[in-house]
Amino acid sequence: MAPTPDQLHSWLTARENEHLEFKEARHGFHFEKLAKYCAALANEGGGSIVLGVTDRRPRRVVGSAAFENLERTKAGLVERLRLRIEATELLHPDGRVVVFTAPARPLGVPIAFEGAYWMRAGEDLVPMTPDMLRRIFDETRPDFSAEVCDGARLADLDPRAVDEFRRRWYEKSQLPAILTRPTGQLLRDAELVVAGGVTYAALILLGNTAALSRYVAAAEIVFEYRSSETPGPASQREELRYAFLLAFDRIWDLVNLRNDKQHYQYRLVMLDVPTFAQESVRETLLNAVAHRDYRQPGSVFVRQYPRRLEVVSPGGFPNGVSVENILSRHIPRNRRLADAFARCGLVERAGQGADRIYDECLRQGKRLPDFTHTDEYQVALTLHGEIRDDGFLQFLHCLGEENIDATRTEDLLVFDCVRRGRRVPAELRPWLRKLIKQGVLESSGRGRGTGYFFAPKFMDSPARARVSRHGPDRARAIARAAILRLVRANGEQGTRFDELRTELPRTLTRDQIQSLLKELKEEGAILVEGATRASKWYPADKTQFREDGSEEAV
Repeated sequence: MAPTPDQLHSWLTARENEHLEFKEARHGFHFEKLAKYCAALANEGGGSIVLGVTDRRPRRVVGSAAFENLERTKAGLVERLRLRIEATELLHPDGRVVVFTAPARPLGVPIAFEGAYWMRAGEDLVPMTPDMLRRIFDETRPDFSAEVCDGARLADLDPRAVDEFRRRWYEKSQLPAILTRPTGQLLRDAELVVAGGVTYAALILLGNTAALSRYVAAAEIVFEYRSSETPGPASQREELRYAFLLAFDRIWDLVNLRNDKQHYQYRLVMLDVPTFAQESVRETLLNAVAHRDYRQPGSVFVRQYPRRLEVVSPGGFPNGVSVENILSRHIPRNRRLADAFARCGLVERAGQGADRIYDECLRQGKRLPDFTHTDEYQVALTLHGEIRDDGFLQFLHCLGEENIDATRTEDLLVFDCVRRGRRVPAELRPWLRKLIKQGVLESSGRGRGTGYFFAPKFMDSPARARVSRHGPDRARAIARAAILRLVRANGEQGTRFDELRTELPRTLTRDQIQSLLKELKEEGAILVEGATRASKWYPADKTQFREDGSEEAV
């Protein structure tokens, strides 16, 4: 779809990233440089380079005289890159803007120009590293877990694991024939054994220790318990190099050994919440094993601390999956293995599970799953076990008692945005509208200044005073929203404390404003530079959701 003036307007306030590049190009732009940028954009999933706009924020249109004959330029790009590049001219009141849009490269095929495969590195273009190229070329390789392992035999499978697989498959399917089916036929029916022999999926799921050591040593899970952040040997360490179907329950037992209970009161009842929820831990482990890259050396590590659990698996996200789309994009790296998990009831359906992890964290008033340390070489997921908002748990209890249907992952993500004073991203706005119509949420203000709050009628009266300091407490939430609006409006020029005092209600004391600023800073919504009276507050570079103008009223 060709960019429009409205799209250009939204781009002017967007962050520059690997999918969007701005250049002033007032008087011209080298064709070779344009081709390099188009190649880099294609290599990183597609995107646009915009000429005639300043590259630093606040951006403004300055106009560009580059490439007056767009059709000729397009033809040159197609000839050099063997890729269809779209070119669009936008006539803005402040000057001519030219947009070149490159599609994502074909699967497994990096785009070269002048003998190199280009990628972005900050403000520069650099050749892709050998590791990145290898991962691209590997995209078209067959499913590793479906490949036959040369030399492996049925005797390499642990009979106890095969019996466990049979039992789980029967419980899931309720087909009596599964209980009496010969082992070879059972595994052929499950596609774990094929005409050519035993697959890697069968070894990972059912293999004995000797076979795993011989054929796929990377199929190992290392558990560590650390009582503190102090470097050195773990308090407990266990290396599990045997059939995953037997290791699965063992890992949960190890985690649950030190899984203390946290408490919160709902009306007259004291309720318990485990620090680590069984479903979240199991789903995290299943994802780590099903989606890791077995061609990479290294084990899956499960590191438990008193209040958090880290699970690290070799290989980055599968192609097409990112932190931003992990709830909607399901691309299993090892489909045969994931299908076996689904067949024996470990997962509901192959390729999913992230939504269940998010659900569990949100329902228990904990932080969202954290992928901060994930990169192209590993997926690192941290589950934080600390209850941060017992008032929110009370709110969910009240909704349940009133039979309010607000249990989808999207509903919970909207609630999480509201209770933390975050923007509700565009993709969640349909659920935001639904919750407002249901009377679960209320709004205040208009346009970009709209704020959203939990409806007090769904709060137990003692909970109204104890709910999250940025939830249904209307006055406090309005003040938080006002601080965020002012800091974001001032942007890179910063906001002084005296400006905040002028704009905020006079009923707020200096200490109350400082308390709100401290909360927002701790949550990563804003940051401060300088000290004492010279300090200024700025929007944080990283927020939980992208900056997409989603403050607009629904």
